[in-house]
Formats: sequence, C-alpha cells, structure tokens
Amino acid sequence: MAYNAQQISPINFKPSVGVGVSLPLNGKAVFKSTFTTREATKNNIINWFQTNQDERLLNPDFGGNLQKFIFEQINEGNLEFLQEDLQSQIKNFFPNVIISNLEVLSYPDINQIEIQILYSIQGTNSTDEINITFN
Repeated sequence: MAYNAQQISPINFKPSVGVGVSLPLNGKAVFKSTFTTREATKNNIINWFQTNQDERLLNPDFGGNLQKFIFEQINEGNLEFLQEDLQSQIKNFFPNVIISNLEVLSYPDINQIEIQILYSIQGTNSTDEINITFN
C-alpha cells in the first residue's frame, strides 16, 4: 500500500540548534532564534512581505514591495495584479512553500491592504497561516 511519506528536516530533531531568526527582533540578546523549519519559514515569509525591493544589499529583487501599493488608488484591477504577482514571487523566493489560498483584501476608506495566506511546506504535513496588514 502506497502512502505519502512525511519528510522532516534533520535540523528539527536538534532542539538546541537555531534554524533562523524570529520576528520581531526584540530578544534578550540580539536576536531570538527559531528552532524549527516551520517557524523559520513563517518568519522568512513575513520578512519578505515587509521588505521593499532594493532595500536588501546584494539581493535587490527580494521583497514583496507592498508599500508602493499603499499610495496607489485601490481598485479591483490592482488587487488582482497584486495577488498574481505575490503568488508568482512567493513561488520564486520560497520554492518549498505551497500556497493553498492567498487573498488580498482592501479597505480603501482607510487606505489599507490585508493579505491572508494559507500555505504548507513541501514534503511535510505542516500548514500555517499569515495575516499581514499594510496601511
């Protein structure tokens, strides 16, 4: 009988080894570490959303570039373009992330965009959700 074998990163079996950096950056020392690939992936995606392109040295294409949409007129065409653009960029920067659902909600009266993403990490049974608001 065939079944989908779950792949677990070997780093997840070492609880004392940090995988990434947690957000926000307010740990007791300099940074608070993450210890699983699920936590690291979530924080990396949040960091990507909050970064504008050309902000990161040696990687100018990194970033969701969402702040530019805050100062544009919010309409249905912009939201559809933003949603398609975000999906393609996430696939490019995070190839191990499988997007189940990505919604871009707008609140034009207060010039706010909310992004809701439901995703899983390839090869695992791990799913997670991120809600980010920009205004």
